[in-house]
Amino acid sequence: MDHGIWATWYDLADDTRGRFLDWLHGTYLPALQRRPGFAWAAHYRNQGGGTAMRALGETVIVRPQDEIGQGSQYVMLVGAPSPHTFLAPSVLEIEASADYRDMLALRHGVRTAIFAEETRVNGPAIRHRPQGATPGPAIQMGSFRVRSLAEEFDLGCWYAQYRLPHMAQMPGCIATRKLVSVAGWAKHAILYEFVSLQARLEQFEEPHEALAMDAKEWTGRVIRYTIHTPGSPVVGERTWPPINPQAIK
Repeated sequence: MDHGIWATWYDLADDTRGRFLDWLHGTYLPALQRRPGFAWAAHYRNQGGGTAMRALGETVIVRPQDEIGQGSQYVMLVGAPSPHTFLAPSVLEIEASADYRDMLALRHGVRTAIFAEETRVNGPAIRHRPQGATPGPAIQMGSFRVRSLAEEFDLGCWYAQYRLPHMAQMPGCIATRKLVSVAGWAKHAILYEFVSLQARLEQFEEPHEALAMDAKEWTGRVIRYTIHTPGSPVVGERTWPPINPQAIK
């Protein structure tokens, strides 16, 4: 199983992007995937979203820039049976080792967190991801805090009563995982998996995320009190492992 997730967001400079990604996909991620206790590794490039997502980005509260890393072009995700797998030894120690530190230093605005899975629901497209395998070809991942105890309860009710039941029935949705932080700035995270960016746009963003623009809607209320990390939510397409078009038909 994969109830622990290690997430790292970052940016790359244009002049080092190709060299870094070749190394990441050819050396580092395969090494992480082979590491004892690690279930899978995956890499996503942030593609942004449609009109509703751009409007959402202008509505959410974002943490001040001097607080945490600002990277959002890419997100690396690694799964493990428990979040403590990433703490014995610490993933920070792994990344500081002589084998990896020079190449990893090419990243900018790095932000890292370790999450525990609070709950998950499978969508109608779950057949596209075997149990314990790499997340789907397309994701949306938000990471955030809220401002008060009352908002914590409201957020939990919104996920349990509204958002997660909808995701369980949504065409094109593989699964949705609600996460809580073990280490890192954000207390909460949500990881949606889709068969494609197009399915996400048509089935999720246009009919559901658009509700965030209406402050009278429950979704609109939640959006206005969550304090997001920079670039959150990320709408990403998987770059490693490569997407197999036949597997998502």
